[in-house]
Amino acid sequence: MLPLAIAADIVFSDDEWTSVDASRVVSGTPRSAARVLYTSQDEKFYAGVYVCTAGKWRVDYSEDEFCTLIEGAVSLIHENGTIQDYVAPQSFVIPAGFKGFWEASGNLRKFFVVYEPGVQK
Repeated sequence: MLPLAIAADIVFSDDEWTSVDASRVVSGTPRSAARVLYTSQDEKFYAGVYVCTAGKWRVDYSEDEFCTLIEGAVSLIHENGTIQDYVAPQSFVIPAGFKGFWEASGNLRKFFVVYEPGVQK
């Protein structure tokens, strides 16, 4: 296997964009798209590019995720009220078990790397 370059300027087609599940949305009409560009053989580790529009929605992470913002800003709001703000080009980790809110203040683009040990191949 060879190393894989992941480009930040991926263009997403209209059919790759979806609305965030309305039952999770708190504000706005957020839409998102993601493209997985690498998946490990056991499918527990994967990486790619994610984009979204402005909005706030509930999240409940079963996976560990490392993110680097390429564009935009996000607030991660823990269910206990703790707010952590990140702006491009910052990197951060969202641990499995995080419950709270994802709030994008505008268009956002990030690299993501996910490890999800509970996935069964």
